[in-house]
Formats: sequence, C-alpha cells, structure tokens
Amino acid sequence: MQVEAHLQKIIEKDGKVHLTLIDPASQAPERAAEIALAAVEGGTDAIMIGGSTGASGSILDETVIKIKENVNVPTILFPGNSAGLSKYADAVFFMSLLNSRDIGYIITNQVLGAPLVYRSQIEPISMAYLIVEPGGTVGWVGDAKLIPRKKPEIAAGYALAGKYLGMHYTYLEAGSGTDEPVNSEMIGAVKQVLGENKLIVGGGIRDAKTAKLCVSAGADMIVTGTVVEEVKDVAAKVAEIVSAIKS
Repeated sequence: MQVEAHLQKIIEKDGKVHLTLIDPASQAPERAAEIALAAVEGGTDAIMIGGSTGASGSILDETVIKIKENVNVPTILFPGNSAGLSKYADAVFFMSLLNSRDIGYIITNQVLGAPLVYRSQIEPISMAYLIVEPGGTVGWVGDAKLIPRKKPEIAAGYALAGKYLGMHYTYLEAGSGTDEPVNSEMIGAVKQVLGENKLIVGGGIRDAKTAKLCVSAGADMIVTGTVVEEVKDVAAKVAEIVSAIKS
C-alpha cells in the first residue's frame, strides 16, 4: 500500500482526511486495537501511532501489530524520536521539528532513524512539524520555540521553508489535549503559501464544530487523539467529526 498516494485519493474523493492518533503509552495494545477499530467504524481514514514519551520498544511494536490485526486502514508512525519507529507499520511521518531549539529534533533523530526506515521498507512521508502555542507536552519535550498564536506570518515562513526543502506535508500542532487549537487565521495563512502541499492540523480538536472551522480555514487533514481516549463511544465521536469535515 502506497500510503501517501492513498491519502491523496481520499482528498480527491472526499475533500478531506481524518486521522486518529493513538499513543502506545496510554493503554495496553489490546485496548489500542479496540480504539482503532472503533475509529475506523466511525470513518477515520488512517491510524497514527506515536507519542511524546514512552511510545517505543516492545509496547510500540505490540501496539502496531494488534492494530494491524484489527483494521484495514493504513498505520502511520508518528515518532517522538528515533526510538519511535517500528518495522511493522505501513508508513512513517518522517518529520523535522523545524522550530525546535534542539538540533536533535531537527535532524539528528532523523539520521539515526533513516537506516531502519530504509531496511524495513516503511514508506517515509516527509513532513515539516511546527508547534504552536500552547504546545503541551510535545512542545516541552521537543524544546520548541513555540510559534505565537497571534503571529500567523511566522508559521507561514516556517511552512514555506519546509516546502522549499521538499517536505510534502506540514503539520500545525497546538499540543495534545490543549484547550486552544490552532486558530483559523494561522491555518489560512499557512495553507495559502503551501498551495497544493498538504496541511495537517491537530491538538485541541474535540468536536465537530472545531474540526469544521479548521478545514474551512484550509486544513487538508485533521488529527484527533486525546478525545478518543476520553469518550466512551469512540465510533460515534469520530463519526461526528468525520461528517463535519467531509460534508
């Protein structure tokens, strides 16, 4: 399965893509598989697997394996560092945290992880990763110089740099679990300079209204993560969001 091409076909058909993010450190692999299956029943297009802390080693491998046994949508790694790779996934968001102060998150982890991606034949999907205020755990772990919410031109500048460096996707991340998702003005400014390049938005998207605002502003793909760990009816919550972004 060519995952990037698959996602492009979904955009051409439905206009937008919904991604469900599952953190292997947040629950047992069996529970992760249950969440993934419910998300697929709700209409999610792919499962992202990763987290800022603890999402590595055997727990990561077991989580990917269990999820793949239960769903038929692509599994995409979302690694916090080079340890967040698993040979069992379909693809990896091969990303650089462009606004990190730590060179390790800009290029060193990528150099360390690239040989495993090459040997395993996991599909790499190049991505510029940008962390916006408030940033949450990922902002702290990644030592990010957070992009101010009221400075969309800064986000647009970073996005353009990523585009010119050849990255296919740009991810605007407000931080998992935040109450303040990326605002519409910033999403619009970034999408304007990206053109045909794809824009992912995540962090703080807990309901259909917020998701709709993000795609209306220009997001091509929406990520929901924390909310699927919190609600009882995952399928219904995902279906609500999917319906809002694809209607």
